[in-house]
Amino acid sequence: MPRFSIIMPCYNAQVTIDSTIASIQAQTECDWELICVDDGSTDLTRDVIAAAATQDARIGLILNKAKGPSAARNFGALTLARGDLVAFCDADDLWTPQKLAELATIFADQQVDGAFGQIGFFDKCPSDCTVYSTVPAGDLTIDRLLGENPVCTMSNITLRRDAFVGSGGFDVTMVHNEDLELLIRLIGRGARIIGVPSLQTWYRTSVSGLSANLAAMLSGRERALETAARFGVTPSRSSHAVHHRYLARRALRTGAPRIQALRHAVYGVAYSPRGFFAPFNRGALTLAGAVSATLLPRRLNRILFS
Repeated sequence: MPRFSIIMPCYNAQVTIDSTIASIQAQTECDWELICVDDGSTDLTRDVIAAAATQDARIGLILNKAKGPSAARNFGALTLARGDLVAFCDADDLWTPQKLAELATIFADQQVDGAFGQIGFFDKCPSDCTVYSTVPAGDLTIDRLLGENPVCTMSNITLRRDAFVGSGGFDVTMVHNEDLELLIRLIGRGARIIGVPSLQTWYRTSVSGLSANLAAMLSGRERALETAARFGVTPSRSSHAVHHRYLARRALRTGAPRIQALRHAVYGVAYSPRGFFAPFNRGALTLAGAVSATLLPRRLNRILFS
């Protein structure tokens, strides 16, 4: 039985999935299985996976047509996974070679139920990365999640399968922030999730993806807030401020209507100046960008903030 079960939801990913699979095959920790759950791709995604599977018996392909990424992850992790540790990876992201080896060491501590590392954000290839996520010290809390989720992407989380099963898996009715809502449920049920202060995941950015849909993000956050409330947690004013700072930055990067970034920045400062400007440079640059975006030509905004 493999130590790690890697769940990869796939849909029309022929351009990127070969590189993603290669990054998993390059792991220094070799005790894994890769379960690719295809959601009804109409391109050559399944052919690419099948070709890789003929060369590597650890790779499997399952069809779960037109049910969405959350259903694909649930199917893979709840029904098909054989490992005691479940790692998720999207079909357009990449892993650093030492990721699973580092996680194997972390999970030797039986008190750890989940772990995540640092992310590098890239456009065409990891070498163009200039932005990295921050990995907070200490155990992940619901209040921190309600500010800015440091896990950032499902490609950056590994869980004990028992903890994932106990949570019930992803809420398949959600189209955004379903990962946030799951993490809240896990922690609310007593799971201990920690950050690993090393680069483990390369995240491919896309302004046209779900992460660019601010309306969907806000709707998903409301669902996450409802889940947090069931565990007796309401976000602090500082968490509200951090979340609006995050939305302001997303608005700048995705070319949303100019006023959106400024509106979120103002909301954030109003909730908690200390929270918004912690760290100071992040808050100050966000506010400056939000103000300048209302004054600069749209084309220049795209160049500066994309």
